[in-house]
Amino acid sequence: MRPTHLLLAVCVAATWGVNFVVIEIGLGHFPPLLLSALRFLLAALPAVFLVGRPKVAWKWIVGVGLALGVAKFGLVFVGMDQGMPAGLTSLVLQVQAVFTALIACAVLGERLTGPRVAGMAVAAAGIVVAAVDEGTGGPLHAFALVVLGGACWGVSNVLTRKASPPDALNFMVWVSTVPVLPLLALSLLTEGADRDLAALRGLDWQGVGVLLFIAWVSTVFGFGAWGWLIRRHPASTVAPFSLLVPVFGMASAWLLLDEAVSPPRWAAAALLVTGVAMTSLARPGGNRVVAGAGGGADSAADAPTTKEALDGIPADRPAAGGLAGAAGAAASAPRG
Repeated sequence: MRPTHLLLAVCVAATWGVNFVVIEIGLGHFPPLLLSALRFLLAALPAVFLVGRPKVAWKWIVGVGLALGVAKFGLVFVGMDQGMPAGLTSLVLQVQAVFTALIACAVLGERLTGPRVAGMAVAAAGIVVAAVDEGTGGPLHAFALVVLGGACWGVSNVLTRKASPPDALNFMVWVSTVPVLPLLALSLLTEGADRDLAALRGLDWQGVGVLLFIAWVSTVFGFGAWGWLIRRHPASTVAPFSLLVPVFGMASAWLLLDEAVSPPRWAAAALLVTGVAMTSLARPGGNRVVAGAGGGADSAADAPTTKEALDGIPADRPAAGGLAGAAGAAASAPRG
């Protein structure tokens, strides 16, 4: 990887890590579901008029939009609003690698090899340590919401694998159109029209900056750059940079929000990141699995199921522009 490409990969990881801090700030301006709805609205507009028509079947766009946009982000934003720290959220969400592997085993027929099972066990130990630490100092139900959000993320990863979108940015922009109305409806039902209107009337420059960052910088730039890298380098080369996301997330939360990082939390981070790396970078076993709409992807047996890159690209060759599934890494990449 060229130095400029390496720097871009680190920059994307840093953007996604810092994004959790920006979300935390945004929750001081907006109710969580309204914030999530506005995020996707701005990510979709005006980009939806610039990226061209959808390149996969609508069932995949709607499925990923509901699983990722409504379920995952709704749960995560509510969990953070109810007391889950930004840095810890960036870490705990990485458990999605375990859920992705389990769901891929059940749905795609991938076999759980010994190294992957060991990695999941190590990651689960990290979650237990983090839960015990959070249970003594914060709301455990908020922690549970974020873990459940990680499970929904695993569902969206597998749906993305089945969709095999050939264009990461096109796919993500169209996916962003799906959650807007459901999230707005949920916000009106659970957060109330008065609270939503008060947030919009009180919009200031900091609130605008939050919306622009999480919509355009984290989502549009982040996914566009990640997809660009995935197309030019083997997935096994790009995907490990995603492990830097919780590092940047916890560090930026410590620096900007003064979030303390206890020794048990450091231990949880070490266990979880190690377990995710073991789970993600080990080759899945099983027979060749053909993706659904959008063309056939390479087999699960031939490709590393990375934490974010359920892309079906063999580890020893770079992705080509038209290779089905190349956008899987971007569509499910770790951001808040």
